[in-house]
Amino acid sequence: MGYNLKFLIITIIAISLTDVLAARTYSRRVVLGDERFEEYQPLLQGKRVAVFSNQTGIVGDKVTGSKLADALAEYGGCFPRKRVDEISLIPFTEPSVPGGKIEYGQHIVDALIEKGVDVKAIFSPEHGFRGNADAGEHVSSSVDERTGVEILSLYEKGSRIPSKEKTDKFDVLVIDIQDVGLRYYTYYITMHHLMEACARDGKQVVILDRPNPNGFYVDGPVLDMKFKSGVGWLPITTVHGMTLGELALMINGEKWLENGTCDLTVIPCLNYTHNTRYSLILPPSPNIKDMRAVYLYSSTCYFEGTVVSLGRGTQFPFETYGHPAMTGYSFSFVPRSIPGAKSPQFLDEECHGVDLRRKPLRDIWAEKINLEYVIDAYRNLNMGDKFFGKNNFFELLAGVDWFRSMIGNGSSAAGISARWASDVENFKSRRALYLLYPEI
Repeated sequence: MGYNLKFLIITIIAISLTDVLAARTYSRRVVLGDERFEEYQPLLQGKRVAVFSNQTGIVGDKVTGSKLADALAEYGGCFPRKRVDEISLIPFTEPSVPGGKIEYGQHIVDALIEKGVDVKAIFSPEHGFRGNADAGEHVSSSVDERTGVEILSLYEKGSRIPSKEKTDKFDVLVIDIQDVGLRYYTYYITMHHLMEACARDGKQVVILDRPNPNGFYVDGPVLDMKFKSGVGWLPITTVHGMTLGELALMINGEKWLENGTCDLTVIPCLNYTHNTRYSLILPPSPNIKDMRAVYLYSSTCYFEGTVVSLGRGTQFPFETYGHPAMTGYSFSFVPRSIPGAKSPQFLDEECHGVDLRRKPLRDIWAEKINLEYVIDAYRNLNMGDKFFGKNNFFELLAGVDWFRSMIGNGSSAAGISARWASDVENFKSRRALYLLYPEI
């Protein structure tokens, strides 16, 4: 049954009032949807359950022995007003003490099984269930060694929408995965495909919502659907400023599923707003190694569609850019073959360029999407259209066909961003109907 606008508004108001009351039983830290067992466990009783998750599905983002978590502990796991630059550079995987070990809390799959839920299958996204595969790498179906539950890969050859053979294994799909809130970050696309299959085959979907670390702004052009691809699937802005739960409501409400709408329940977070600077506790994918990379991703990911390296094969991908032929820079780096970047661009070659690790974080937040980095590299290399490589991947990331021409014609970053300003305002108006959290 589709949502009508009146029903949707009443539902969101009711959820919000319930959450305000429920929040009184928790501290003021952000409470994740997966912690609220009392809200969703009754929906799973007597049902066969599949879970869409990966290494980020830690209940409540519980962690001990983490230098980053220790630094944020007194701030409820969110960025404070002070020390933001220092904290943003702490790697997710750095222990509290040298040689120490980071211990993560219970994974959602383990928690559900412990509570007697009949978990029949796990769906894994790009990078696999344990999150160690390269971007776009072939990931096969397998079995989770800890639980014996079958893992059904969505990155095998063929359609990314699960077959009826796979959906016949479950009655309810539970989604608990950490996204970073960008159109070319692919987890939301996998969620869409799963919703499509569930709508087709009459399965329930329960989303255990998580904060969007980039949920405090909306920016970039709306995807021109002629560039629909595996790095851009929906007509949304580059940075959409929504949690996966909110985006799922929008997918249903805007009727973006070919098979109608799915039976959807969102378990919201508590004590979260779209102004919260929530910190993740571990890499959401192999090449996002700290929170600074999370914030720079919207600006530096465009280098994936050029001949310039963004630092894959280093310990600071998405926080730098460079090329062997770039000149006039004092900084350089050498990409190596490492887990998550087995064959990086310019393997074992020295690249000259820019280190963004010392740029004030508040400047990065204020600039939002910043195309100055791409423009700087384009002008430095002075190679014309060859800068964008041999295919249209740059357009797939941009979502429009006018970035390349404006850069080539000498436009400034401000001039390019001005062209998408109306897209942002129009999308904000559509998005407002589906928000579960205040924007203050």
